[in-house]
Amino acid sequence: MAEPKAAWTILEILRWTTDYFRDKAVSEPRASAEVLLAHTLGVSRLDLYLRYDQPLTPEELARFKALMVRRRNGEPVAYLTGHREFWSLDFRVTPAVLIPRPETETLVAATLEAARLLRGEGEGCTTPTLANNTGNSRESSPPAPNRGILGLEIGVGSGAVVIALAKELPEITWVGVDLSAAALEVARDNVRRQGVADRVHLLQADLLTAFKAQPSFDLLVANLPYVPRQEWERLPKDIKDFEPHQALVGGEDGLDLISRVIGQAHRIVGQGGWVLLEVGDGQASSVAALLAETGAYDHPETIIDFNKIARVVRARRRLG
Repeated sequence: MAEPKAAWTILEILRWTTDYFRDKAVSEPRASAEVLLAHTLGVSRLDLYLRYDQPLTPEELARFKALMVRRRNGEPVAYLTGHREFWSLDFRVTPAVLIPRPETETLVAATLEAARLLRGEGEGCTTPTLANNTGNSRESSPPAPNRGILGLEIGVGSGAVVIALAKELPEITWVGVDLSAAALEVARDNVRRQGVADRVHLLQADLLTAFKAQPSFDLLVANLPYVPRQEWERLPKDIKDFEPHQALVGGEDGLDLISRVIGQAHRIVGQGGWVLLEVGDGQASSVAALLAETGAYDHPETIIDFNKIARVVRARRRLG
């Protein structure tokens, strides 16, 4: 395929780049070209077609070609632009965090439904108490007493899930936990940008080790690494070579971290509270069985995503 010429209109460069990406086996060639060009020009994707005959300046063409080469080499579009849309919100992303996926919106929707069932039933949970080994003066303080329903997300990454929930559920206070300091920096920025810093408090900790065993939370949400090790080896280049390994791989069967959380969650989730876990394809039955084995929950439910995959396992803590 010939190199692009010196002067191009928006429509011409879009067509050429789409064909070029397709020839190089770049995933989503048209969308990649549109997003990168819109980012280069500082316009929306719709504007590209409203201004289709607008020529690019030499400087714009040079910036776009640099991004195009990086995309050809596998770098994800979200890392190239520094942004990703999730739940119709704009999030900053960096290589320190997993890129939010559309299927994870299933976890948000399932949590919203669980929260509706909790309204007016949040009494009886105590204020979360941090374990002795988690003091960190840089982190947000935990919620004060008498704040109503309390939610917890384990593994916040970019903060996309907990922020979407905080935007939709302004009556709920949230705590978000992640082991990665770099991921928490991204999450803090997104919390500030989305205006929910008064209701989302971030802590650096390993899973649930930050909390003492007492019924503190009404909702526990987690999108933990669940890719089995062998499956990770087969992932596309733009995932395997660029996204953080520790945010993807969950051990040999993908359930190492999920099983650890299940073994502890019922100690910090109050009666009538909910545990909601995102899982990989084919994992739902195993995760539901792990929840049932604790004897702490009513019958676990599975929730299907838009690809007809059982994406979320949800269970409610028994009453009494």
